[in-house]
Amino acid sequence: MFFLLSVLLITAPTIFSQQHVRIDSLLQNGTLENCLQYALTHQPLLKQSQLNEQIAEQTIKSKLADWFPQLNFNFNLQHNYKLPTSIFQGNPVNIGVINTSSGQFSLSQTIFDRDVLLASTTAGDVREQTKQQTASEKINVIVSVSKAYYAVLLTQNQIDLINQDIARLELSLKDTYAQYESGVVDKTDYMQATIALNNGKAEKRQDEELLKTSYANLKEQMGYPPEDSIHLNYNMTQMENDIYIDTSLTLNYQNRIEYKLLETEKRLQKANLNYYAWSFLPTLTAFGEYNLNFQNDQWSKLYNHDYPNSYIGLQLSFPIFQGGKRFHEIDQAELELKLYDYDFSALKSSINTEYTQALANYKSNLNNYDIQKDNLKLANDVYNIIELQYKSGIKTYLDVITAETNLRSTQANYLNALYQVLTSKIDLEKALGTIKY
Repeated sequence: MFFLLSVLLITAPTIFSQQHVRIDSLLQNGTLENCLQYALTHQPLLKQSQLNEQIAEQTIKSKLADWFPQLNFNFNLQHNYKLPTSIFQGNPVNIGVINTSSGQFSLSQTIFDRDVLLASTTAGDVREQTKQQTASEKINVIVSVSKAYYAVLLTQNQIDLINQDIARLELSLKDTYAQYESGVVDKTDYMQATIALNNGKAEKRQDEELLKTSYANLKEQMGYPPEDSIHLNYNMTQMENDIYIDTSLTLNYQNRIEYKLLETEKRLQKANLNYYAWSFLPTLTAFGEYNLNFQNDQWSKLYNHDYPNSYIGLQLSFPIFQGGKRFHEIDQAELELKLYDYDFSALKSSINTEYTQALANYKSNLNNYDIQKDNLKLANDVYNIIELQYKSGIKTYLDVITAETNLRSTQANYLNALYQVLTSKIDLEKALGTIKY
């Protein structure tokens, strides 16, 4: 006991330190990869899916246990108030004793039974099905977390840009006020600058509230504690580099987890068809019993003498006629199996539509991103030129406000375009079935 406590005291600080480092690393270095890894470990729906795998495994083992020998024991204690009567040579005679007791050991071994045969032949596919369901959930988690992650970054970058705009507007307000005090410009320029600054601050407040919602959504998708904070770490240059994907990749239906799941379901349905076909086969079971029998008219002497007996045997159960039920079950299973041909056709059509739409959206959003990127550079140049012209007395302050508004709008369009192309890339990867998990 002392040794165990010593080990715990020595290792506990190390374990706590490792956990603290892991959590702190995630909080301070919330890259997309770290957030995805956290989600794949903690997301409640995914953990439920993993539990379902364990439940399925225990169910399989429970079904397969019927292949093992079954040993049972039964005990019986009986008091006869009136003994049964039998006719012997025309005279009624009471038979048996008042008190009886018996113990029965029974052993049975299934040799052939279609229920246990079905369990053994489908065990692999059932395991595969639950694993595929977990894989499907992982893909959904990766998609939802990635989109939520980019949504947070979009809002955060919008706030950063608004802060830059506010700093620029505050400087412009000071310059305009100084010019107004000097009599260079009239009061309307100063008032317009104040309005523009107030609008910028109001927009910032809206985005700050939106950021809280975006963070809450990200935590929900990750399975992250709502009360804990998380700090994302992502480089804008890295985001811009992550937008590209090879659009020449061809669609392969077998890559989609939905297609794999449907293939597994079809194999299970084939096994179900075999199960009904096996209903024409007999059930064969080996059995053996050892019985302990105690009989006496007096309770106190009931267990003084034992009259045991034992036997072994085979039981063959062969169904002969069941009103055509087995034929109907086989026909039903065959028709249900044919349904999968239409399921595959519908799934391929759905996947193809999803892929075509995802590819079109990606190409369209990528083109829009390239345009907005060029527009952002032009808007910056226009604002800088007009601001210099205003200070030189060539342009009015209204021109500055217009340029500032255009610049802010272009910045927002650029960030939205970046977000749209990143999310459409995720949708395209999902449609292609190339998301790694």
